[in-house]
Amino acid sequence: MTLPSPNFLIPDWPVSSRVKALITTRQGGVSAGAYGLAGHQPGGFNLGDHVGDDAEAVAHNRALLPAPSPVWLRQVHGATVVNLDQRLPERVPEADAAIATQPARSCVVLTADCLPVLFADRLGRCVGAAHAGWRGLSLGVLEQTVLALRAAVPDAELCAYLGPAIGPGSYEVGTEVAQVFLRQDAEAERALHPASQPGKFMLDLYTLARQRLARVGVTDLYGGDYDTLAEPEVFYSFRRDGVSGRMASVVWLDET
Repeated sequence: MTLPSPNFLIPDWPVSSRVKALITTRQGGVSAGAYGLAGHQPGGFNLGDHVGDDAEAVAHNRALLPAPSPVWLRQVHGATVVNLDQRLPERVPEADAAIATQPARSCVVLTADCLPVLFADRLGRCVGAAHAGWRGLSLGVLEQTVLALRAAVPDAELCAYLGPAIGPGSYEVGTEVAQVFLRQDAEAERALHPASQPGKFMLDLYTLARQRLARVGVTDLYGGDYDTLAEPEVFYSFRRDGVSGRMASVVWLDET
């Protein structure tokens, strides 16, 4: 079987050449139907093995991922961070973020509207990846990832790349979600704007992430300019489609 070459987004950030990172799109794999390309055409690059896609197609797609020893997580919209330098259990870790200081262990998070955030020390001494939907953001998954990276490399000069997520013009939430963030920080008001429907708000995940990262001293930020819901040719979107594949955001340290 001849497999197509996947299409990737490569983060543009000022970090050591030891740091390698990529973000997949929905293009370049073998998934079909709802997990395929826009219009249910075959050729989708779904990497989620928990969303109903054919297991063989997912395995083919994962084999195409050009990253060493990817560690797949069972994401639960929480704030647990796993350290890939440590011996991991045989079962898939239940966590929403991963870090590493050793080469050739890839930190991976899967998304289809939630915000993926990649981290790297400018000098290439540590990397990390976090899955940050509204629940994860409210629970502090980004802050916990930063704490874990600084515990591993105390003088790390951290940069963060905000990957493709649902955009501020597409993400409508209810008052209960808005109040979660407003109770935690009044500044979150800048990430919330009244929607056309009464009692609804448009939520800006990118602004929330920038606010929370700034509070823990991470201000060297990049990315944050996509809208997964509005770009069906390029991205999967759970909110747009209901049944959807998942994209991967991956970061690792090279051997050299």
